[in-house]
Amino acid sequence: MLTMEQSFSFTAQTWHRLKKNKAALFGLAVIAIAIFLSLFGYLVAPDATPNADLQTVEIQAKNPGYKQLFLKIPDKKNNSVSWFTKLISGKAEDCRYLPISKYEVRNDSLAVNKYVDDDTSVMQIYSVSQLTNHQPAKLLQQNIVTKTYYLGTDKFGRDILSRLIIGTKVSLAVGLIAVLISLILGVALGAVAGYYRGWIDEVIMWLVNVTWSIPTLLLVFAITMALGKGFWQIFIAVGLTMWVSVARLIRGQVMAVKEMEYVQAAKVMGLGNSRIIARHILPNILGPVLVIAASNFATAIIIEAGLSFLGIGVQPPQPSWGLMIRENYNFIITHNAILALIPGFAIMLLVLAFNLLGNGLRDAADVKSIS
Repeated sequence: MLTMEQSFSFTAQTWHRLKKNKAALFGLAVIAIAIFLSLFGYLVAPDATPNADLQTVEIQAKNPGYKQLFLKIPDKKNNSVSWFTKLISGKAEDCRYLPISKYEVRNDSLAVNKYVDDDTSVMQIYSVSQLTNHQPAKLLQQNIVTKTYYLGTDKFGRDILSRLIIGTKVSLAVGLIAVLISLILGVALGAVAGYYRGWIDEVIMWLVNVTWSIPTLLLVFAITMALGKGFWQIFIAVGLTMWVSVARLIRGQVMAVKEMEYVQAAKVMGLGNSRIIARHILPNILGPVLVIAASNFATAIIIEAGLSFLGIGVQPPQPSWGLMIRENYNFIITHNAILALIPGFAIMLLVLAFNLLGNGLRDAADVKSIS
């Protein structure tokens, strides 16, 4: 049994062992970057509009590294928001971006060639005074800008890099909430079943087996259809499908640990069953819990991406990596296949990171090897 003093030593030893595992540290670094992007995505994304949904249909399906010249046309709407609001949900642009191929200043007028496609443009005339609020000297510095789309644009002309960054929030949020739901249900039911056994164990395991017999995707479909499509519904749907694996694992671990001498000693001392489970058994099966949590986190990301790809997960225009694949998958058979593969690579990298970290935590938190 780990005492209070030993728990601090256990944490230190766990971190010391984890630092020696380069693969786990790589996974931890990727997860840390993903967390940073999910929290501060709107501050670092090139397109900081709500849901990174600034559409320019003239430049749809452009390859990574594409550059486009724009004329900024002021918008009379008041789009001022607080810093916190921008951090959470972005900020609408206070101007309209007109793609142009070239421009020419003619006294108090600006002649631009509006970009339509690579071979077509349309001449348009704008007043310099209106564009610059009667400050013509600032025209070239403030109203003519060049944007670089480092990962290209989707079929609506939106910046893929920005939507990829903002979509990180959805993937991590789904994973976090789903894992919390699965751990709360799975740990509670698994610990009760493994500790008390008897008819309680039989009832809980019957529920586990029935739930496990239903295909995961079909169960998620049923829950999603019952709760409706949306951002929060997908959290609950994914979480309610993953608790059974946690419950079976915890049940087996509790059945093994409860026969240990320190648990028997706690019973002799008259400690309550709930205290024995919470204070003496669960802390000593932390390793398997961490592994299953990391595994479920990765699984939740994949399930959410699959549901969004099928159209019953996160709904547009909210960015989701699975939804991005759905919107661009037809490019796979064209010369722009990379546009559909980019969010797939992001899913693969984040899932790999959680699996590597889970394996590293399993080895580092091996209580049996700690003296």
